[in-house]
Amino acid sequence: MRPYTYRRVAMVAVVCLFIGIGAGTDSGVGRALGGQAAQFWTESPPGAMPRVQAPDFAELSEQLQPAVVNISTMQDLRGQRRQLPGQPTPQPFGEPGQRQPFEEFFERFLGGGPRRELRRSLGSGFIINKDGHIVTNNHLVENTTDIKVSLADKEEFDAQVIGRDPETDVALIKIAANRDLPVAPLGNSDQLRVGEWVIAIGNPFGLGHTVTAGIASAKGRLIGAGAYDDFIQTDASINPGHSGGPLFNLNGEVVGVNTAMTATGQGIGFAIPINLAKDILLQLHGEGRVTRGWLGVQVQQVTAQLAKSFGLERPRGAWSRACSQTAR
Repeated sequence: MRPYTYRRVAMVAVVCLFIGIGAGTDSGVGRALGGQAAQFWTESPPGAMPRVQAPDFAELSEQLQPAVVNISTMQDLRGQRRQLPGQPTPQPFGEPGQRQPFEEFFERFLGGGPRRELRRSLGSGFIINKDGHIVTNNHLVENTTDIKVSLADKEEFDAQVIGRDPETDVALIKIAANRDLPVAPLGNSDQLRVGEWVIAIGNPFGLGHTVTAGIASAKGRLIGAGAYDDFIQTDASINPGHSGGPLFNLNGEVVGVNTAMTATGQGIGFAIPINLAKDILLQLHGEGRVTRGWLGVQVQQVTAQLAKSFGLERPRGAWSRACSQTAR
């Protein structure tokens, strides 16, 4: 055998030896680190976590859009906050002189602006029965002189207000289409889970039917809107014009009524839970307004500061105080 052949064979043998040693060393180190890692962090066994498939937003949106409407209104601002001479402004949830429910809310989250005599507003709504009843926001149809509803196929109707509730910002309007209309089924917002996919469909900036998707970021949000402060927070994009539109789950059920966005942030929107709206809608359909009982008591959560003043070891429970406000 030639000399260079011996050298080649020797080199191959040395390389194989080092590979074997390295593999053995790595295996030993791996076993050692594996033992330490098991005490330091938790690793999921292969296949332990279920694989989540991306939802088919295109198919779902195609099915849901026909039940969503665009709403255009002309609001008469001259009639707002007017009252008879000497008549006190009803304030069932505050002391005389305090700001009314949703007044501070809309200034904070929708932004303020110069008040005009007439204002054109754009928003959204969704059809809940084949007779043409539509759910939307009260602030969209309050003090309106003209309401136009446009369907997904661009057919337009005049609408009338059946009833509205300023306290929850829910309103019920109706159109006469003389045909069966597509409807959006109502779901159960109590069963909505944080982290669940949701879809918002509406008329942002007057652009017509627009679909955005995200998750339910939180539930039971208190944002200073009034006594019925209980909102679904979502990162599905909600912009001016989405007001009154539906928030759907992946079953195609309405779980919320989109209401507002934050003027100072992005990725945060709020919707009225549909379970809250259901009770309101029944009264609006039957009576045109909502009648509530009044106990003359205000309830507040016990904060750390209150707990200290009451001599409690930790914040717990609630406290109340009597109000001098007259029921209405």
